[in-house]
Amino acid sequence: MGVMSTEPKRPTRVTRKRGGHAAFSPLYRQIKVLITQDMQSGVWKPGEMIPSEFELAERFNVSQGTVRKAIDELAAENRVTRRQGKGTFVATHTEQTTRYRFLRLAADDGSGRNLERRLLECRRARASADVARPLELKSGDPVVFVRRLLLDAQRPVVLDEIWLPGRLFKDLSAERLADYKGPMYALFEAAFGVQMIRAEEKIRAVAAAADAAAVLAVPLGTPLLSVERRSLTYGERPVELRRGLYRTDAHHYRNELS
Repeated sequence: MGVMSTEPKRPTRVTRKRGGHAAFSPLYRQIKVLITQDMQSGVWKPGEMIPSEFELAERFNVSQGTVRKAIDELAAENRVTRRQGKGTFVATHTEQTTRYRFLRLAADDGSGRNLERRLLECRRARASADVARPLELKSGDPVVFVRRLLLDAQRPVVLDEIWLPGRLFKDLSAERLADYKGPMYALFEAAFGVQMIRAEEKIRAVAAAADAAAVLAVPLGTPLLSVERRSLTYGERPVELRRGLYRTDAHHYRNELS
């Protein structure tokens, strides 16, 4: 567990303008921001246990109820994980419960099998305008391009094209990706210090073009699901752009709404 500062942090009311009027951030939201800042700075690393609600309440000079409400939101956002009888831990993509939390594809037969990965390409490139924009880069900035196939029982299911900011993934190579047996996001977290906190997706139906049809082993023009995902880390910084083509003849896209 990271070393806790002995100097208590005392949150102050955060005021911001909304429609010309002052608006106050609730105290528990301020505590949530302070806990997030400590996770971002590495005080508590992915997979490590954070202090108890009682310790955090003392540290921040607030009630345990305020801390609990802040942690409730962090848990709902999958930034921390509660373990019964053990404590609260910084979420990590190495855990079974979170390692595939951005992949919403499920088999129609409910098998729940993990998809096999097959790396097709990994190379350094220059960002085109349509890639640079969502990654908040400039056109021509270095990126790492990854193309891979996900298979279910040797049957192609997903064709992914992924772009990563070159400055954050300087040592990422085809050999490194091929040798790593865990989830890709776990590699990004452990080897590059980049943790995917949340993601945004755009989904539309498309017809399979010649190249995609050949790789996914479907006839030309087969209906596919196109999923564009932008993954963000702390501070709302985009760190991955992923464009996937999904076969849905034996799988479906599943999401939970609340």
